[in-house]
Amino acid sequence: MDSTMLIQENLSIEQKLRILTDAAKYDVACTSSGVDRKGRADGMGSATDIGICHSFAADGRCISLLKILLTNQCIYDCKYCVNRCSNDAVRTAFTPDEVCTLTMEFYRRNYIEGLFLSSGIRYSADHTMELIYETLLKLRTTCRFNGYIHVKGIPGADQELIARVGYLADRMSVNLELPTAQGLRDLAPGKTRDKILRPMRQIQRGIAAQSLYLEGDRGFKKAYDTGRAGFAGGAALLDPSRAGGVCAKESPSERAQNPGVGDGAGGADSMGSGPDAGSGVLREANAEYSVKTPRQPAQPAPFRSSGSAASPSAGAFDGLASRDRRSFPPVFEEEKHLGIPEGRYGSRRFVPAGQSTQMIVGATPENDFQMLTVTQALYRSYGLKRVFFSAYVPVNLDSSLPALPGGPPLLREHRLYQADWLLRFYGFSAEELLSEGQPNFNVFLDPKCDWALRHLEQFPVEVNRADYASLLRVPGMGVKSARRIVAARRQGKLDFPDLKGMGVVLKRAVYFITCSGKMMPGVRLDQDYITSCLVGDERRAAWDIEHKDCYRQLSLFDDMKLELPVCEEERRSAAVGHL
Repeated sequence: MDSTMLIQENLSIEQKLRILTDAAKYDVACTSSGVDRKGRADGMGSATDIGICHSFAADGRCISLLKILLTNQCIYDCKYCVNRCSNDAVRTAFTPDEVCTLTMEFYRRNYIEGLFLSSGIRYSADHTMELIYETLLKLRTTCRFNGYIHVKGIPGADQELIARVGYLADRMSVNLELPTAQGLRDLAPGKTRDKILRPMRQIQRGIAAQSLYLEGDRGFKKAYDTGRAGFAGGAALLDPSRAGGVCAKESPSERAQNPGVGDGAGGADSMGSGPDAGSGVLREANAEYSVKTPRQPAQPAPFRSSGSAASPSAGAFDGLASRDRRSFPPVFEEEKHLGIPEGRYGSRRFVPAGQSTQMIVGATPENDFQMLTVTQALYRSYGLKRVFFSAYVPVNLDSSLPALPGGPPLLREHRLYQADWLLRFYGFSAEELLSEGQPNFNVFLDPKCDWALRHLEQFPVEVNRADYASLLRVPGMGVKSARRIVAARRQGKLDFPDLKGMGVVLKRAVYFITCSGKMMPGVRLDQDYITSCLVGDERRAAWDIEHKDCYRQLSLFDDMKLELPVCEEERRSAAVGHL
C-alpha cells in the first residue's frame, strides 16, 4: 500500500473515533484510562474508554484529555509503527470541524479538560501541519475553547506553521522516536535526525526568547534557580546561552569541529557517551538551522501588551543587543500577520507548558547508557519538560524488528523513568548512574540504590547536618522529605521516628543515614549485607512489572522466587489443603 491509500469518508464520527483513538494509544505522552463505566445514582461521575487519557497540570492536578489522531494515514513506512503505509488497515481522518465538535461536546459533558492531538503524515508534513493549525485556530476562535491543548509537531513542516501552532497550543512535542540516527535509518527510513531536531530547536528558541522578553513579569514565568538540584531543562530556557548556542554565536571553527546531524560521523549517531555527550550533534542542528534555512528569519518583534505593566522595558531589549538576533526562528512576527487571536498579554504565549518528546525502548540495540545520555543532552540543550519512554510493543512482522519472547521490556522502561526522575529532580548525571563499563541498569535494584551501593564511601549521611543536595542522594528520601528535614532540624535534633513521619522510606534509607551520629541498631554499613536486604523488595516490584497480568496463589513458605512456575506437587498440595 502506498501513500495514495484511500481514506474512508463514509464512516460515522463514532466509527472514526474508535479507529483513531486506538491508533493513538501507542503514544505515551499521557496514559489512557481503558475504563468504560456508566454513572450510578449512588455515586458521582463516570468513565469512558474511547480516547480518554490522563495528564498532570503544572499545579499537580490530574486532568483528562481526549487523545486522538487527526488521521491514521501516513506516507512513511516506519517498521515499528501500526500506522505504517504498508499495513493493510482501515484509513480514515477527522476534519477540523469534527475534532472541534468532539472536543466541545466531550468538554460540555465533563468527560475531558483538554485535547491531545497527534497525526500520521497525510500527503506531506506541511499539509498535515496546516490541518492541525486550522483545527486549533477554530477551537480557540470559533469555539472559544480555553482548555489545555497538547499537539504534536510534525518533523519537516514549514517553520511558520510550527510558529502558528505554537501560539495556539499549551504544549508541543516532537517525537525523537529512536535514540540514534542509525536506528532511524534502519527502522524509519523516511525520517532523519535533522528533520526531528529542527522543530525541537525552533520551539525551544521561541520559549527561551519569550522568557527573556517577559522576564520581568512574574505572572508569566516563575524565576527558577537554575543552579539548584532538581531543575534540568529550565537552564536552557531562562539562560539560553547555556543551551548549546541558542542565542550565542558560534565561530566557524566551532562549527567545523561539530559532527553533522545524522551523517554517521562520530557522536552524531549516538549523541556521544561522555560528560558532554550530545552537545556536538545538538549544536550542529542549531548551526545548520541558521545557515541552511533558505528564508531569512524575521527580526523578533516585542511582545507588546495593551497595558504598560506587562510590556518589557527598553532595558530588557538592550540586554539582547550583544546576542545574534538572526539565530531566532521566525516565530516573533506580529501576531496580526499570522491571524493569531490576542491572549492575556496582548500577544499569546508561545508553548507556555513547554515541549516534550518520546523514545522507543527495545526496538534498536542501544543500551541504557546511550538512551540516558541522549535524554540528558535533550534536557540540557533543548530545555525539554519531559522525555517519555515507550517499551517496544511488536505490532508488525518484520525481520528488522527484534523478537521479544519475554514480551515488551517493561522493567527496562521502568528503570529509565526512575533514572529520568533522578536527572530532573535529584541532581544526578547520566555518567554517575551508568558508564561504558556498566551500560545497563541493575535488574534487582533501582538506579538510586544501585548508585549508593557503589559509592558507600559517601555514606552514612548525618541527617542533622547534611546539606540538601546530600540528602537528595540518600535512597528513600525524596524532594519533599529532604525539604522537610532541612526545615525541621532548625527546631531541634531529629531521630528515626521523626524521619518516618516526614515521609522518609526508612526500609531503604536506614542503611545510609545516621541520627546524632548513630545508625539504627542492628544495621551495618556493608555492601553485601545491604544488597541482600534491599533485593527482596525490588525483586517483588520487578516481578510485578514484568508479570502484571499473571497471578498465582502465594503459600506461607513462598520465598519470593516468583519467576519459577508452579510445579505439579504444589498444585496437589493446594488442592487437598496440605500446604
